[in-house]
Amino acid sequence: MRIDEILRDGSPGGPSFSFEFFPPKTPEGEKNLYAALADLRPLEPSFVSVTYGAGGSTREKTIEIVKRLKDEWGLEAMAHFTCVGATVPELRGTLDELRDAGIENVLALRGDPPEGQSEWTRTEGGLEYSRELVEMISAEYPALAIGAACFPETHIHATSPEDDLRYLGEKVQAGVDFLITQLFFDNAFYFDFVARARAAGISAPIIPGIMPITRVGQVERMAAMCGSKIPEALSRELHSREGDAEAVLDFGVACATLQCSELLAAGAPGIHFYTLNRSPATRAIVSALKLARPWEKAVYPASISSPSATRGEPSAAS
Repeated sequence: MRIDEILRDGSPGGPSFSFEFFPPKTPEGEKNLYAALADLRPLEPSFVSVTYGAGGSTREKTIEIVKRLKDEWGLEAMAHFTCVGATVPELRGTLDELRDAGIENVLALRGDPPEGQSEWTRTEGGLEYSRELVEMISAEYPALAIGAACFPETHIHATSPEDDLRYLGEKVQAGVDFLITQLFFDNAFYFDFVARARAAGISAPIIPGIMPITRVGQVERMAAMCGSKIPEALSRELHSREGDAEAVLDFGVACATLQCSELLAAGAPGIHFYTLNRSPATRAIVSALKLARPWEKAVYPASISSPSATRGEPSAAS
């Protein structure tokens, strides 16, 4: 099923919950991936996604895993799909393979430079911008639902928040059906971003991307790489527990549960979890959310998910 249809029609258990995985590089890593999937599958995710490695280095493995998740696990699976290291005919070949395998969803990205390169350069005979990739998929593969990334704290290479939002609008206009945000730790960034996007005429659903904190050094590296700010109070609490791995994990689960509760109560269409191929934290958070059902306690249930409503003003559903 197309993800835009899932978001439009709603999931049986409430909002969308989805999980992101990456292709493992070793047999042990592959074992860990499928163990995490086995733990998370009972939560009945709306969909799962599988990333590409830097420079498209795991393209074949990504496609293999996505096919397996759909065929053997019965999960709606989305493949990340980038411009890097491929000509236009090669991109079409990959899309043909996904289409023929019954995959209905792709996340269209420009992609990161290949390993060892600091700057992104267009492959000769390929595409330069994710907007061009969206245009090609939309025109030539209309059965595919197209997702794209967005950045509540502005893309690290954008010249300004205004330019970043304008470029996002161009991507959506080119054929994007839904958006998933970069990870963030302060909901104020998401609320402000959605308000600005709606004011700019961007009507696609905007799913917040959340990474549960399980290790201090790891989350700091990820945040720095993505240009995401860790609030000072959160950083202070994390470092006060740095010598106790279990305490960090417990605190991270508690923080993410509170963060997701606020987002869902404000009308976010779902939560996309960056699992890092691990299950315990995400499993605990989603299980707690399904028990508490914060979306049913929303004051303005459509304030985020509906492009016609703005935060802080009653929607037609209230």
